[in-house]
Amino acid sequence: MNLPNKLTLIRLGLVPLFVVVYLFPYQTFGIYIPTYDILYSQISILDIVLFIIFVTASITDYLDGYLARKNGMVTTFGKFIDPIADKLIVNTALLLLASSHHITIVIPIIMISRDMIVDAIRMVASQKNVVLAASFLGKAKTMTQMIAIGVLLLHNVVFKALGIPMDQILIWVATMISVVSGIEVFVKNQQYILESM
Repeated sequence: MNLPNKLTLIRLGLVPLFVVVYLFPYQTFGIYIPTYDILYSQISILDIVLFIIFVTASITDYLDGYLARKNGMVTTFGKFIDPIADKLIVNTALLLLASSHHITIVIPIIMISRDMIVDAIRMVASQKNVVLAASFLGKAKTMTQMIAIGVLLLHNVVFKALGIPMDQILIWVATMISVVSGIEVFVKNQQYILESM
């Protein structure tokens, strides 16, 4: 197995770790989590650990694709597992943030629905031997999602001191980009979807 695929599998493995760290009943087991006041934000050691896990996953997302293209190590397995790992870490983080009321549940519903529709379009297009490359908007969506989730995990630190709800602004911007990019994919490939209506 080549290095890019190993990095993708590491990202995949970070998903259950992220879930366990986020949901573990620390109080039930008498585990005290230190919390600190940082620029008007209450940030615990747990928040920092979750942030590190998520950032590590995000970095591997960039590295595996970059190394695969640069060194000619693109594989069928990589094409299969990479988008799965990407969506799992982002959507898992969004669902957990919604479950703890940091964001509205509407956001992951919109983003997950968009991903399902785009994946269906990709599948139909692939049956016509057409490969849909990631668009600029698709990449912008992923980047904005990851930045927004990082800011949310650290409770809007820095921006809270300035009175700016940057975490909410970023996640809604990511949501809007998600919708627009989904519409773009549909419009550009509607001939494959609507041809047999």
